[in-house]
Amino acid sequence: MNEDIKTLFKRSNGYLTRKQIPDKSTYNQLLKLISKGIVVRIKPGIYSYGDIYSGTMIDVEKIVPDGVLCLFSTWLHYGLSTTIPNSFNIAIEKNRKVTLPNYPPIQLYYWKQEYYELGITTEKIYDFIVKIYDIEKSVCDAVKFRNKVGMDVAIEVVKNYVKRKDRDFNKLTKYSRKMRIETIMENFIMPML
Repeated sequence: MNEDIKTLFKRSNGYLTRKQIPDKSTYNQLLKLISKGIVVRIKPGIYSYGDIYSGTMIDVEKIVPDGVLCLFSTWLHYGLSTTIPNSFNIAIEKNRKVTLPNYPPIQLYYWKQEYYELGITTEKIYDFIVKIYDIEKSVCDAVKFRNKVGMDVAIEVVKNYVKRKDRDFNKLTKYSRKMRIETIMENFIMPML
């Protein structure tokens, strides 16, 4: 691979956008590398060095701008569930249009603004700064979507949360109230205390 392109990819954590390609000559080299399979075109205007997906995290912001890791992806990250998702679970605001690449596998969840904005934080995961829901919001999501994700998964998430020393029941209650699941959350937690 051309050293200049290697350097560009390295500085950008393995990703390049069309705007980061300095000139036509570099762009032509990039196209050749795409045809050889060394560089992968993620979606229009976004490219990755071929083996970027060998890790367990992606640059969510470049692939799904304003996307937030949610549900199974967050539960696994926080150690609340043993279920390994077969795709990256990403929440976006309802009514947004997003073009997804063929790879990596991504499952989008379209949430109302009030649920989407609640509990967003950022964390560094495998050299990527990723938007992710905090642990309390993730627990609330398990209870709210218990019929979709499975009651056994929801119980596992809540049970593992209750065992944690860093749990914050005040924040959990606040989120439960905002998500209109306060009574249901109490019914989940009370037998576990």
